[in-house]
Amino acid sequence: MSGIDTGALERRIPTPRPEWLSKREEEILEPELEIIDPHHHLWDMSGRRYLIDELLRDLGSGHRIVATVFLECAAMYRAGGPERLRPVGEVEFVNGIAAMSASGRYGSTRICEGIVGFADLTLGGAVEEVLAALVAAGNGRFRGTRYGAGHDPSPDINNSHTNPPPGIYADPGFREGFAKLADFDLSFEAWLYHPQLDDIAGLADAFPGQRMVLNHCGGPLGIGPYAGRRGEILAGWQASMRELARRDNVHVKLGGLGMIINGYRFEDRAIPPGSEELADAWRPWFETLIEAFGVERCMFESNFPVDKVTSGYAIYWNAFKRIAAGASAEEKRALFHDTAARFYRIGNEAGPLGGST
Repeated sequence: MSGIDTGALERRIPTPRPEWLSKREEEILEPELEIIDPHHHLWDMSGRRYLIDELLRDLGSGHRIVATVFLECAAMYRAGGPERLRPVGEVEFVNGIAAMSASGRYGSTRICEGIVGFADLTLGGAVEEVLAALVAAGNGRFRGTRYGAGHDPSPDINNSHTNPPPGIYADPGFREGFAKLADFDLSFEAWLYHPQLDDIAGLADAFPGQRMVLNHCGGPLGIGPYAGRRGEILAGWQASMRELARRDNVHVKLGGLGMIINGYRFEDRAIPPGSEELADAWRPWFETLIEAFGVERCMFESNFPVDKVTSGYAIYWNAFKRIAAGASAEEKRALFHDTAARFYRIGNEAGPLGGST
């Protein structure tokens, strides 16, 4: 199994600053707009607890969040047993949170209605055993896997927690394991940095029938050797994204630009940024993606609590709503709800979504 260093992952996660976040409050825009948050995490790391209570406080900020999707983050792996099967513990843990939510005692939002876990696809064909165990552990909620491929030679950039070598998506062993996703009707989440976008294009070309979604706008970097080059990076990223959009099996998540690696340094402010400033900063990236991929392949995401280093949950969704202000009602439904519902198969069997936390 890839050498996931959960201790190093804990050290990378910024510590939440609730007092700082409380310095910025806003009225909720379009509070009746239904939202599926297709990307958040849960964990209990040293001093960095984000479990159901913390998530509920964010979900209850005023936006109408009707369902969420959990994304793997090396949380609650099994302490023993075969190493390849230890990530199954994360799905067992999250399915327990989803079951708590399904009881109705925590509000009407369907928390973790979709679950995305981790399987070491470099196992090749042997990953089939792991995928079967993940599906069983998800109890009908398991939707796919993510394999972080973020790699950069600069010591200023943290590589993904899979510790990937360059070009992992082209590795024959990885692709042998990747091919097994189709046997279980599972989607794939790609996470890498903007200089690597050709890697996901190559993977999409090799597996044109595989549903996949690119996380966090394709990871535009803005620190280390990329600091002070935002205009240049934006232009190159736009060209890569327009080329990637030609693969109709690729979706994209609009979010994840509040991380430290993006280089905006909002976390250094005395007061968190408001939604207008965030919308102005992020609009060129989001509008490029919406134009290239279309609303039917784009979904807004919170990436909480990682993005909580920049501002609060209510502020984030206000910023997204400001960016989408000129969209039609149908387009807004796609960006905030329908694309995620279709991609993660949320609501199809459980009935129509609705309500708020």
